[in-house]
Amino acid sequence: MNSPITTAAEATAAARLDRLEQIEAIENLKHRYFRACDAKDPEAFRACFITTGADVDYGALGRFADADQIAEVFRRIALHKVDGKHVILDMHHGMHPEITPTGPGHAAGRWTLRFRQVNLVDRTEKLLTGEYDDEYVIEDGVWKMSKCHFRQLWAMTRPLADDTIVEQ
Repeated sequence: MNSPITTAAEATAAARLDRLEQIEAIENLKHRYFRACDAKDPEAFRACFITTGADVDYGALGRFADADQIAEVFRRIALHKVDGKHVILDMHHGMHPEITPTGPGHAAGRWTLRFRQVNLVDRTEKLLTGEYDDEYVIEDGVWKMSKCHFRQLWAMTRPLADDTIVEQ
């Protein structure tokens, strides 16, 4: 006969499962963020952050007190076209996530970024790696970034060879 009283082991298992589901939801959020960056989708990019007051620090790109500001920078850079073609092509690979729930509806995270960018105006390729330090909150039932700080570890920029063909 089933007892309506949850055992301590069942409660512990339920708490562990909830924690794992939270971590997976946050990882999915960060993956949506990376895909939005590469797909040049400013609306999806912006939707990854809380509605107001996000703390965003992207180093050389600037520090922002709200995600609307970085979304506008993203829009300007990512959507810039010459002769109908994008001139900045990005590839973000986020890896090594460390997600730690810090309280109900709050979590912290750290990610390593491998980044590659082709700039067709300057005819350069940039390789970069760095670390994201994030904070996440649940807003309207969905995990969002409330803090996103990026620290570059190293970068290399080299010219594209004259015979390099970039297809879009």
